[in-house]
Amino acid sequence: MAPEGAPALVLAVPGTPSSATRSLADEVISIARSELPGLDARTGYLDGDDAEFPTLQSVLAHAAGERTARFEQARAAGLDAKEPDGPVAVVVPLLAGPDGALLRQVRQALMDSRVAAELTDVLGPHPLLAEALHVRLSEAGLARADRARLFTVATAADGIVLASVGGDEAVQAAGITGMLLAARLAVPVMAAALDEEGSIATVAEQLRAAGSQQLALAPYLIGPEIDASLVEEAAREVGCSAAEALGAYPAIGKLALAKYTSALGISPQQAQGTPAG
Repeated sequence: MAPEGAPALVLAVPGTPSSATRSLADEVISIARSELPGLDARTGYLDGDDAEFPTLQSVLAHAAGERTARFEQARAAGLDAKEPDGPVAVVVPLLAGPDGALLRQVRQALMDSRVAAELTDVLGPHPLLAEALHVRLSEAGLARADRARLFTVATAADGIVLASVGGDEAVQAAGITGMLLAARLAVPVMAAALDEEGSIATVAEQLRAAGSQQLALAPYLIGPEIDASLVEEAAREVGCSAAEALGAYPAIGKLALAKYTSALGISPQQAQGTPAG
């Protein structure tokens, strides 16, 4: 169970909000709650409208107001309530890798809210993200689901372009998860930036020059960060198929919770083994 009075976990969701984005965020939160019952988890949208999609700033302000109201109600009821201190919320960016522009937006929302909130790192790099990428590739018929199975997939790629957003820093971070993915698939994996012109094409050329003939594009993205058509265009440009974004793969919810628990120094009782750090 989540400790009584623990800060809220607030998922900071990038990109233009939509019903698909909301259901993805709801699923990530549902996974986190299943790992830590009693967790107060909420969603704040970086580009929200405060009508259908609450902004990160307003979600933080609301959480702070609720905490103050609970304290005042307890006092009014004559209970020996301790004045709340520490962060109102722990904000977890829904990002696989670092994206400077989006993280600046998150920090600005925290400052503007004037709420005591702690901001965690992004979710990657992490072995669970390499697993998620492997699953998405195998779902698209671009990789074997399991190296132990000896049959081959005719459409399996022999070189993977790992597509990130966020410039050089994001490419470097994606490269770490890429090494883990390469070890799982036993094929070369190279990271490139979707938001830098020519980056995907250059990496595709490097893979082909090194002997890869059948490439696949694996988005190192959760989904809301960019328009999905950019992934399709990039795959078309280099003449290969693309896997789906990571989406609400179970590891995403587990990693979001791990960021929250490590920020608070609490360790959830985990039957399934939530990753630490």
